[in-house]
Amino acid sequence: MSSRSTSPRPEPRGERVQKVLADSGLASRREIDRLLQAGRVVVDGKTAVPGDRLLGHEKVLVDGRRVRLRAAAPGGQSEVLLYHKPAGEVTSRRDPEGRPTVFDSLPKPSRGRWIVIGRLDISTSGLLLFTTDGELAHRLMHPSYEVEREYAVRIRGQLREEQLVMLCEGVALDDGMAQFDEIEPMRGGKANNWYRVVLREGRKREVRRMFEAIGVTVSRLIRVRYGPVNLGRMSRGKSRFLESGEHKALYSAVGLSGRAKST
Repeated sequence: MSSRSTSPRPEPRGERVQKVLADSGLASRREIDRLLQAGRVVVDGKTAVPGDRLLGHEKVLVDGRRVRLRAAAPGGQSEVLLYHKPAGEVTSRRDPEGRPTVFDSLPKPSRGRWIVIGRLDISTSGLLLFTTDGELAHRLMHPSYEVEREYAVRIRGQLREEQLVMLCEGVALDDGMAQFDEIEPMRGGKANNWYRVVLREGRKREVRRMFEAIGVTVSRLIRVRYGPVNLGRMSRGKSRFLESGEHKALYSAVGLSGRAKST
């Protein structure tokens, strides 16, 4: 009686469409997922779905416009830009109401196009990061990597002790519980007071909604840090490329140190 040998199944060829398009600088993986779900991505004449794989030679159209595919940038050819967003700018590429967008003020990358890392609402100012590396953008925004975001928050009056406890232990929002990892007073007076807060999520308007949940309105909100990168004393509306040490620290924070820029 002869035994029947079995061979392992071949690994699927190519890489997932989300990764290929992200590495090509189209958008973050989260945004690409939305494009795929909406049927806006066509590969070789067929509507693509999440999980499809590409070899890199396919003809890919997004909203009817061709996307030039490329592999992930090797050994640090990606770029990361820090921008001090003023209040009044939106973080989308185009605004149907004609309001100014953060992309209007950015220098052009040497290759690809900018992907915004973590949005800020129109009334919020402060640190915004942009990159040409889709995998870096994906990891920095994904909740599983728990990247810290730090904000300076101005409110009218002062927080009571029980309110501080609530914000640290958790308040109920319409999309689940939320809490600050840290909160401490910064400066203030009788009318207005500033607080420093740190959290590891990036839900829409999360900081403002947390204060609203305890009956407090935020009058000014500034993001001052994202992971290891600080805003510092940069003026509003200005941008700069990350220095080598910042670049490496950002990649290391999400386990991509092998792709960080070498010096």
